[in-house]
Order: sequence, then structure tokens, then C-alpha cells
Amino acid sequence: MTTTLAVRRIGASEGGERIDSLTDLLLDCVGGGASISFMFPLERDKARGFWQNVIDGVRRGERTLVVAEDDEGRIVGTVQMITSMPDNQPHRADIAKLLVHRHARRGGVGQQLMLAIEDEARKQQRTVLVLDTASPEAERLYERMGWQRVGVIPNYALMPDGVLCATTYYYKQL
Repeated sequence: MTTTLAVRRIGASEGGERIDSLTDLLLDCVGGGASISFMFPLERDKARGFWQNVIDGVRRGERTLVVAEDDEGRIVGTVQMITSMPDNQPHRADIAKLLVHRHARRGGVGQQLMLAIEDEARKQQRTVLVLDTASPEAERLYERMGWQRVGVIPNYALMPDGVLCATTYYYKQL
């Protein structure tokens, strides 16, 4: 269990330096059955490529990356905000890939990450946030934090083991 948690935004340079830790986190989440766009088994090179794309997006100013680190400096969670939007939606952003390492779950890491990314959204003058999830645990978190459920799309995606799953969409006005 994490005793001390540091939650902060990181830039592309630090993201590049921490890409192995980010990759480890993604592998853990997919290995634990999280429906986050990847199938099991997830190859390390593919996970690393995902993070390289995220870091490139941070460098271009299209994404914001927030990490949670435990008291030993290990990355135990992340969340992203996608800010690359059409011209008629400069006030909106998508929240993506809330990831918490299995050993750090149920300790408030997800909530702290969401509070931090909402704060980043305010700093960037984003007033409408949207996200989707296939996780009942995440649904409870989002609803506790004031996110509004829009609806459920059945058979939307596959779980890492290949089973179809629904996704639930949420929004929040800041």
C-alpha cells in the first residue's frame, strides 16, 4: 500500500526518461484484465510504442500527462487529457487511460489522479470533460466525483481476453 503519493503533471522530456516505468504500469493493468484498448498478451514493444505516441502528443501540446508516484518514486498511476480538439470545441477535452497499478488500488490513487487532471483542465480553460469506461469500479469513482452518466453502449469493445464488453460514457462540466 502506498504511504506517500506525489501526483503531478510531467512533460515530454521526463516522460521519455520514465517510459520504462510507464510501460510497466500499462503491462500490469492489461495483465490484470483492464479494458484499455489492448489485448492480452500485450508485448512490451507495443506497450512502449503506445507510451512513445503519448509522449509525442505531450510534446506537440495535444495531451497532458499526470502521474502518481509512490514514496519510492515508482509510477503507480497515470491519467491523460487529450486537448487536440476541433476548432469549434476549444473548451472541451477527453480524459483517457486512468491507470492504477494493481498493488496500489483501493488507496485513493485514482481519485487523486482525477482531481489533478480536472485541475489541469481548469488551468487550460477546458470546461467540458468527457470520458468512457468499461470498469464498474471506475464508474463508482466517477459518479462519486460528480461525473454525469450519459449512457451505455453494449458490445462496444473487447476485454483483453477477447470477451465483448459495454462502455459507459460520462461528462463533467467544470
